[in-house]
Amino acid sequence: MLVQKAPQIDIMLADGNPLVLSAMSEAFERHPRFSLVATSATAEGFLGTVMRVPVKIGVIDWNLPVLGGEKLVEVLRAQENAPRLVVYGRDGNDVPRKAMAAGAAAFAPRSAPIETLIQTCLDVAAGKMVFPFLDVRQLRDDPIASLSRKERGLLEALATGLTNRELATRQGISTNTVKFHLSNIFDKLSVKNRAQAIAYFYSARSRSDDG
Repeated sequence: MLVQKAPQIDIMLADGNPLVLSAMSEAFERHPRFSLVATSATAEGFLGTVMRVPVKIGVIDWNLPVLGGEKLVEVLRAQENAPRLVVYGRDGNDVPRKAMAAGAAAFAPRSAPIETLIQTCLDVAAGKMVFPFLDVRQLRDDPIASLSRKERGLLEALATGLTNRELATRQGISTNTVKFHLSNIFDKLSVKNRAQAIAYFYSARSRSDDG
């Protein structure tokens, strides 16, 4: 009986440190489950490649020049068929929570062995989200804290009464992208429409002012 071989996982790596990028490249090239499609030293290079070439998993440095990891995650989250992103960063400074809020699929600490990063990528390819223990009580108590920076900006602009077209013009994005972000905002705030989202925003701000 023939055992069917698991398909290879297309992966791209991006890191501003050439030594780290080289070490990661060697590790993934040796691993039988991965096919290393490309590497980049910048967020812009990573973005330009994955917009042209299908990649299932992307490993990015949180401090990736020039755009930065957080902005890169937010930009790709609005794209169809974007790779699932694993943030490879240093522990501390609230990076795992920020990565999760921005829309990353996982966080792997740079202090851990490279095998931890590889296993994290395998888990993400299998559909899992992988993050270290996070105290999510704050996110539950205040869902606005779970919004990305762009989503918070959109919510604040929405609360001033702007239309989708006006929001798109102000943010420099398409109306379809505005609708995508608003849908995410509604889900995170557990509301059904823009009126409820605006009411939630002013209610949360009032609680914050009272506190």
